[in-house]
Amino acid sequence: MTTPAGWLAIAGLGPGDAALVTPEVTQALAEATDVIGYIPYVARVVPRPGLTLHASDNRVELDRAAHALSLATAGHRVVVVSSGDPGVFAMAAAVFEAVENGPTDWRALDIRVLPGITAMLAASARVGAPLGHDFCAINLSDNLKPQALIERRIRLAAEADFAIAFYNPRSKARPDGFGTALAILRETCADARPVLFARAVSTPDEDLRIVALPDARPEMADMRTVVIIGSSTTRMIARAGTPFLYTPRSAS
Repeated sequence: MTTPAGWLAIAGLGPGDAALVTPEVTQALAEATDVIGYIPYVARVVPRPGLTLHASDNRVELDRAAHALSLATAGHRVVVVSSGDPGVFAMAAAVFEAVENGPTDWRALDIRVLPGITAMLAASARVGAPLGHDFCAINLSDNLKPQALIERRIRLAAEADFAIAFYNPRSKARPDGFGTALAILRETCADARPVLFARAVSTPDEDLRIVALPDARPEMADMRTVVIIGSSTTRMIARAGTPFLYTPRSAS
């Protein structure tokens, strides 16, 4: 008996609002037999007959990837879900790491990456265009890289005058790392550039706050917050409500 052709889609569910899930991802979920991912992301997928949901803890990415690849090899139509975009600090890299180190037949699978709207881009859009010129993104979690490397990258990004988006800035297990990041920025930049704290963007819990770098405090962020540090050219336009924030497209 021939095994039916399976496939694997690695999909981004966007920052939270269902309206920000792409039609491509919606179609893949409608065709899937299995959805695999971190517990809160799988919870965003509506159950239906014929669909099996596989939720797991956040620190088993490679096990999750291997499970998905094994199911696809057996003929299942599998969607691995991430929040935001799966290629930004998420499951796409874990799946390809598993492919590289796993059985050779995994390399022949139909594997597709379905992009999504990142928290960084959703947060930027909420206030204007703070990422309108050169920028970088840095994950402040030290689960998969040493703290010394994080600090070096922050310093170099600040010296290069990038706008910077910080992911995973502060958790109960890592209460001090974001404070260290702010200290490096103050030392390197020594100005009052704007800092956006964007929490739970596009959800009912959304909260936006813009402060000057000297006034930024670690307790303003948690794991649901994306922090965007402006460059030296980032500008704020005062108005009623949340100001507009943008970085001009030109630089001297």
